[in-house]
Amino acid sequence: MTDPATTTQHVSEANPVRDLPLHDLPGFTHRWVDADGVRLHAVEGGRPTGPAVVLLAGFPQTWWAWRKVMPGLAGRFHVIAIDLPGQGHSERPELSYDTHTVAAHVHAAVNALGVPTYWLAAHDIGAWVAFSLALRFESRLRGVALLDAGIPGITLPEAIPTDPDRAWKTWHFAFHLVPDLPETLLAGRERDYVGWFLKMKTLSPDTFDDAELDHYAAAVAVDGGLRASLAYYRDAAESARKNHEALERRHLTVPILGISSSHGSIPDMAASIGPWADDVTGVVVPDAGHFIPDEQPEAVAAAITGFILDGD
Repeated sequence: MTDPATTTQHVSEANPVRDLPLHDLPGFTHRWVDADGVRLHAVEGGRPTGPAVVLLAGFPQTWWAWRKVMPGLAGRFHVIAIDLPGQGHSERPELSYDTHTVAAHVHAAVNALGVPTYWLAAHDIGAWVAFSLALRFESRLRGVALLDAGIPGITLPEAIPTDPDRAWKTWHFAFHLVPDLPETLLAGRERDYVGWFLKMKTLSPDTFDDAELDHYAAAVAVDGGLRASLAYYRDAAESARKNHEALERRHLTVPILGISSSHGSIPDMAASIGPWADDVTGVVVPDAGHFIPDEQPEAVAAAITGFILDGD
């Protein structure tokens, strides 16, 4: 996948989250990279000489959210799924989780894997990070696909709606901001909490089986995972501030693909990103809720593939 001469000092098999079972995906290899002082977990496979595409997942998931999409990309592309700091098998550092800080670590991980330029596809909080990464490292990106995400300062509403028909989609943003209370209420109940999101925000509530619910709940529960998950929300105001500070200097010129779904959180990702970017296209995936890569993986793989091939 990468040049051993340039990556040996950065890549290891040292898993910092040993209490979480590791899932294997045929044709892909687990790697841990030193990303500016934070060890991040990457799962790498596909065609080594193809265009590189980096995948980022959101709350309450891990890289495993892309497991059904990755094989569909592997025939054409060099595929790298990365656990964000605090997510999955990546380190859970005591640092700022504003998305510009996190984006710098993700970009450092890609560098450590010897990838000079890449495409980026990201969902939920992963899309928060991807947007900020594009603002900081646009010259290294070929294009960015953003899936159903309320991005701080961009597509995320400033006020939580009180209408029950809408409030259930966003109520947790305010809850996660409250100091200490979420930790007190959720410790030991991570599976119930994670299960609510994965069942309520999919079009079909049986999208995720028990093993998947167990995996995502364990990832949140182990080694400070809950603290890190909440930190993304608690630092969202700083993420929004840094996004707007960057956008005062310039808008994005890298191609952006907004991927929405028929029953997701953001009806039109392309329209919501449009004011901030010069080259935006959109697609709506039918028969899906918020967790589009799990619900309609073939459609997501096709959308990403078309986006990359059009750009190349």
